Amino acid sequence: MKTTIVMSNPPTIRHKGDYKRLLCYQKAEAIYDITYFFVEHFLERGDRTCDQMIQAARSGKQNIVEGYAASATSIETELKLMNVAKSSLHELLMDYDDYLRVRGLNRWTEESEQMCRAKQLGREHNDAAFWRELISTRSAETIANLAIVLIYQADSLIYRFMQRVLERFAEEGGFREQLTRIRLQNRK
Repeated sequence: MKTTIVMSNPPTIRHKGDYKRLLCYQKAEAIYDITYFFVEHFLERGDRTCDQMIQAARSGKQNIVEGYAASATSIETELKLMNVAKSSLHELLMDYDDYLRVRGLNRWTEESEQMCRAKQLGREHNDAAFWRELISTRSAETIANLAIVLIYQADSLIYRFMQRVLERFAEEGGFREQLTRIRLQNRK
């Protein structure tokens, strides 16, 4: 005896498109490129901080990609990986903070003119190529402060992205819930 599965409301496997369009990804890519340049030009080879900073910047970027891809069937995995991206970027933020502090360099204050200009640039430019060109002639102090500004902006973008995912989940439920509904409908 053959059982026919009735799927009046088939589960939705979301095809979300290109992660490169996400502002948080674009910002994270710029942060990675800035960090790579920074490490190559201002830290000594063999310094463990080099690998740590590169890995934290890479993790920030790559976990956005992985979380976005996982979202097709798992909101939980998407949120966890986005949170790993946030955490990695915070780790990188502390490395930049440490660099400035232990070398007696200035960390821009919220009220400073440099911070205001950097924030504006961060709002206007998400293209990594723009940032690579901008930093090519800047000091370590300036680059570290620019990276800090971009990390805060990326953090905010990732947070807002996660909030939208939670709102979508509250409205639609998740893939597992949809599968359970189908299974229960077919048992009736």
